[in-house]
Amino acid sequence: MSLKSFVRELREMKDGIGSISKRGEEGSRHWRNRTMSHIAPDQVPSSSELIQQGRWANLPPELLLDIIRRVEQSETSWPARSVVVSCASVCRSWRAITKEIIRTPEQCGRLTFPISLKQPGPRESPFQFFIKRDRATSTYLLYFGMVPSEVKKDKLLLAAKRVRRAAGTDFIISLAADDFSRASSTYVGKLRSNFLGTKFSIYDSQPPCDPAAQQNSRSSRRFRSKQVSPRVPAFNYCVGTISYELNVLRTRGPRRMQCIMQTIPVSSIQEGGTAPTPTSFTYSIDDHLSTMSDSMRKGSAKDFSPKTLSEPAVQDLDESLVLKNKAPRWHEQLQCWCLNFRGRVTVASVKNFQLVAAVDQSHNVSVEEQEKVILQFGKIGKDSFTMDYHYPLSAFQAFAICLSSFDTKPACE
Repeated sequence: MSLKSFVRELREMKDGIGSISKRGEEGSRHWRNRTMSHIAPDQVPSSSELIQQGRWANLPPELLLDIIRRVEQSETSWPARSVVVSCASVCRSWRAITKEIIRTPEQCGRLTFPISLKQPGPRESPFQFFIKRDRATSTYLLYFGMVPSEVKKDKLLLAAKRVRRAAGTDFIISLAADDFSRASSTYVGKLRSNFLGTKFSIYDSQPPCDPAAQQNSRSSRRFRSKQVSPRVPAFNYCVGTISYELNVLRTRGPRRMQCIMQTIPVSSIQEGGTAPTPTSFTYSIDDHLSTMSDSMRKGSAKDFSPKTLSEPAVQDLDESLVLKNKAPRWHEQLQCWCLNFRGRVTVASVKNFQLVAAVDQSHNVSVEEQEKVILQFGKIGKDSFTMDYHYPLSAFQAFAICLSSFDTKPACE
């Protein structure tokens, strides 16, 4: 069988899986929105699906490995890459081999599974995405691609909804555009601001990869373990903070911001350095409690009082990666502040920014790394924006930082 015929079989198989799952949902429209919002399913197919796919589930491992590797190499971008996701949806053996073949975005420069959104981006060419803002529903949708397409079939990666509170604003971040419940398995994190909109905290539903960072991170349970499914994320971990400088004198100019990525060490941008890379989603409450108990037993000399666990992570700034906005230059002819966005930003806006690493000589970071733009965000239309990011940030972290630019900041302008 040729590779094209095999890919065609996988697509037909994917349609078959969809028709089975569709009957379990409340309505067809709701089901289509949910499936289009995900990069890949996290759940194992049901027994009825495995029976239907029996002729594919018993392939020899060597042959299966070669087939999936060829499919992965041939389908490098969305929507064609959905065929790779279909391979992982056949059965447990297919999913295990597919996950073994698929490399992280840092290594291959491609997104495949939902966990890819929590992994560092590529070191060389940046990921180029765009954000669509819906003012009526206060939602922000992150799509794969350089600019919005005319056919409006862009791949949705993440969605956020702004929720106003008495003491500030929350941006709830989800894998689905129609489900922002923090009790849902699609919940991936949130961004919380203070009353003035000058300070933001990034909370992740995933525990930090570094055990030391996990002990210092804010861990807040939102539900009792008996009230929800064990696959529902029930904790928030503070993984970063964003601060905007107050403009007391009301002087003209761009906003000034600083980001402290508490779970990314500054050594990650040094030569030979690595950034924390999660390999799977951790949803189990029991696993979290056992991990925290083990940490408390190992570090019994540390203070694990309730106050310690409820406060944001406070790590040594010499160890955490700090990002600052790149200073723009004043253009005499245009009479405005300018930055080189390399054609990715076309509309002047106070929201536009570029972030670079803020390091000193003791960190031994090359000049090239210090000048490299790790994240840039800018306006291209009334409700359209671009977001490009590099290693060591993940798509989730970059999206959360960009969301902070949408919140009102009367004290900074």
